[in-house]
Amino acid sequence: MGLFVDLAVHLSIWLLALPAHLLDFLGLWEPLAMLLFPHLFVKLAVDYHAALHSCKKELFSCLPDFAGPSGRLKVLELGCGPGSNFPFYPRGAKVTCTDANPHFQEYLRKSQAENDHLHFEPNLVAPAENLSEVDDASVEVVVSTAVLCSVNSVEKALKEVLRILKPGGAYFFVEHVCADPSTWTYIFQKIYDPAWKNIFGGCNLCRETWKDLEKAPFSEMKLQHIRAPLPLQPTAPHIIGYAIK
Repeated sequence: MGLFVDLAVHLSIWLLALPAHLLDFLGLWEPLAMLLFPHLFVKLAVDYHAALHSCKKELFSCLPDFAGPSGRLKVLELGCGPGSNFPFYPRGAKVTCTDANPHFQEYLRKSQAENDHLHFEPNLVAPAENLSEVDDASVEVVVSTAVLCSVNSVEKALKEVLRILKPGGAYFFVEHVCADPSTWTYIFQKIYDPAWKNIFGGCNLCRETWKDLEKAPFSEMKLQHIRAPLPLQPTAPHIIGYAIK
């Protein structure tokens, strides 16, 4: 039965993606996707973050360990989206939000107003691979959740993370990744991937992101592979943890 459900989901995704493929062929899809994706993401994010709530709560409980000498924690979040991670950040943290898509700003400002236990720096509209407005060695913590799947270059994004982290600072991540090649999930990821990218803002189902993290020159890393309890099985394989500069 599970296989038939997966096949039905696969067919539905391809049918939904047909207009996107056509618009992409005509060169019209990217600006439209930038406009529409935040509204779709906000709806899907409710279930996604609920499924990962306990994992993220445990992971982010370590954030205060990286506060500076003054006790103040400076956090920069990559691909902040609507700000779903704010409730996990410790009181008094100074947070800088970045996202390549300017159409998230409406949702982001609402979330910032609801999380007055934090101090927010001006929001930056910038891709994770180019954070030139952020000074070198200027934050204690960088965070990304479900972001590295859609950047153009994971390697360049991690170079920026290392550049802006202070020595001893940490990069916290929760990212969905490619499944084990011996599983049905992997097969369906390969089938879904072209349509999935068009529907979900360039999201790549088949990235082995842990390999990029292992290659990056972090001094220490705590990384765990988990299977998230998500209804869309292609995104269930995840990595979660943090890496120290």
